[in-house]
Amino acid sequence: MDSMNQIVAKNIKRLREENKLSMDELAKLSGVSKSMLAQIERGDGNPTISTLWKIANGMKVPFDALTVRPKSPYEIVKTSDIQPLLEDGGKVKNYSIFPDNENRRFAVYYLELDEGSYWESEPHLKGTIEFITVFAGKIEICADRQSFAVEKGESIRFRADAVHSYKNIGSEPAVLHMILFNP
Repeated sequence: MDSMNQIVAKNIKRLREENKLSMDELAKLSGVSKSMLAQIERGDGNPTISTLWKIANGMKVPFDALTVRPKSPYEIVKTSDIQPLLEDGGKVKNYSIFPDNENRRFAVYYLELDEGSYWESEPHLKGTIEFITVFAGKIEICADRQSFAVEKGESIRFRADAVHSYKNIGSEPAVLHMILFNP
């Protein structure tokens, strides 16, 4: 199985070429430097979620179009086999379990947030809705200029097409599942 960096590299290159974009054009559209784009397309380095969001938004594709794995009629996913995308110095780990294949219109993620961690997400595509269920710990979600405390056994739904954030406000690691619905 390819590493997440290799999957992202292949998908970005394929999408850029399908859209007939040069590296320079994608750099202008995304705000990510040409040298960083080249590094990511080679599978080098470890791009942050924020950088990948800028690239996805620049190409006007769902974030998951960058992380989608090759298709199979069935799939068992082991979280231990997935290289997580990292934020907050590695304290937020985001595992892309079932990426959006651009036809399904939803994606499933597994997240681990270390105690005290924080992540501010770029806006998703217009109309995107997040569905989150917390399985351990307690998090604070800020969305639509409101703050919500969500803990183990609780779920939240909110529009994710504006800046929003996640903060572990508990005294233990937080574990959650996220479904992104892209209309």
